[in-house]
Amino acid sequence: MTRNRDPMHTRGQDDMTTPRKTRVAVVFGGRSTEHAISCVSAGSVLGALDPDAYEVVPVGITREGAWVLPTADPSRLSIADGRLPEITGQSGAAVVLPADPTSNGLMVVDPADGVSSLAGVDVVFPVLHGAYGEDGTIQGMLEMAGVPYVGANVFASAAGMDKEFTKKLAAAEGIPVGPYAVLRAGCSLSEADKERLGLPVFVKPSRAGSSYGINKVSDWAELDAAVAEARQIDPKVLVEAAIVGREIECGVLEGEAGGAPEASLLAEIVVSGHEFYDFEAKYLEDGDAYRLPADLPAEVTRQVQEYARRTFTALDCAGLARVDFFVTDDQQVLLNEINTMPGFTPRSMFPLMWAATGLEYPKMIDRLIRTALSRGTGLH
Repeated sequence: MTRNRDPMHTRGQDDMTTPRKTRVAVVFGGRSTEHAISCVSAGSVLGALDPDAYEVVPVGITREGAWVLPTADPSRLSIADGRLPEITGQSGAAVVLPADPTSNGLMVVDPADGVSSLAGVDVVFPVLHGAYGEDGTIQGMLEMAGVPYVGANVFASAAGMDKEFTKKLAAAEGIPVGPYAVLRAGCSLSEADKERLGLPVFVKPSRAGSSYGINKVSDWAELDAAVAEARQIDPKVLVEAAIVGREIECGVLEGEAGGAPEASLLAEIVVSGHEFYDFEAKYLEDGDAYRLPADLPAEVTRQVQEYARRTFTALDCAGLARVDFFVTDDQQVLLNEINTMPGFTPRSMFPLMWAATGLEYPKMIDRLIRTALSRGTGLH
C-alpha cells in the first residue's frame, strides 16, 4: 500500500497549487465477537471525517476474515431497532492488502476483470475491537506493508488486549491492581485462590472486550459454568475479586509534537437494572449510564489521571487509549483494564470524555490521523 510521507503533495504538473486530500482507509468489522460494535464505531468515524480534508476508503472485514469494499454510508453502520450491523461477502468487491511495502497498495479482486490496483492510502484507521484487530495482528501486517496506522503498535496492542499482561506491566510500574487469578487452558481455580479472592468474583475472557463472556459469580457452584462460557471466547480466563467501589474511566491521547500523554476529564459508569456494565447496558438500552465529569475529590481525579498516563506509558502505547479504574469507598484507586482501540460509537465513553474536555469528535479524529502520519512505521 503506497503512500506519500507528505500528505499535502500535489497531483501533478497541471495541478501544482491544489494539495490533494489525505487518503484514509477505515478498516472495520473483523473476526472477533466485537464485529458489530466495530461496525458501529466505524460508522461514527466515517461520519466525523472532514470530506474537505480526507478521501475515505472504507474496508470491511467479514466475520470469516474476507476483506471487501463496502459503502461509506455511516447510516448503514448503526444499531437500528436492536439490529446490529454486519459486513458480509456481499457488502462489496473483494480486496486484499499485500504485506509488501513495494506493492502498489490495496488490490481489488474482481472475478470478471481480475486483479487491479486501488490508489494507495496515506494512513489506516483500524477501527477494530478484539481479536484479529486490537491485539497486534493487523498492526503487524501494516508494519510489514509500511503503512502508518492510528493507535498502538504491535506489542502495546497485544499487551493491552491481554488483561493478564496489562495487570503485570502496570503492577511492575507501581500502579495498583485488584486481586485476580489466571486460568490457562485446562486449569481450574485452586482452593487457595478461592479463599484469597472471596465471593463474589468476576469471570472473564483474558483477551476480549465489550463485556462479552463476562459473568458475576456469587456462589462457587456457578464457577465452572462461568469459566466454560468465557472459554468459548478465550481459553485463558481471568477470575477477579469483586471490587466494592465506583467504576471510573479516563481517556488518554498521545502528546502532540512528542509531548507527554494527555488525560481527559473522568467519567463514572452508573449502572441500574444490571449486575454490571454488560453489553446491553453499554450499547442497546436508552438513557445515559454515566456521569461526566465524575464527581470525585480533586486529589483522586489527579491520581486517576496520573495512573492513566502511566499505564499508557508502561505498555508503550501510542495514539490513544481508554483506561478503566475502580475507586473504593476509602478513595483507593485500582486499575481495571486498558483499551488501545476503545469504542467510537455515539455512546462510547472515549469520544464523550474528550468532547467534555474540549476536543470535539471531528478534531479528535483529525488529531489521531495527524499523529499516526507523523509517527509513521518502524521502531521509535
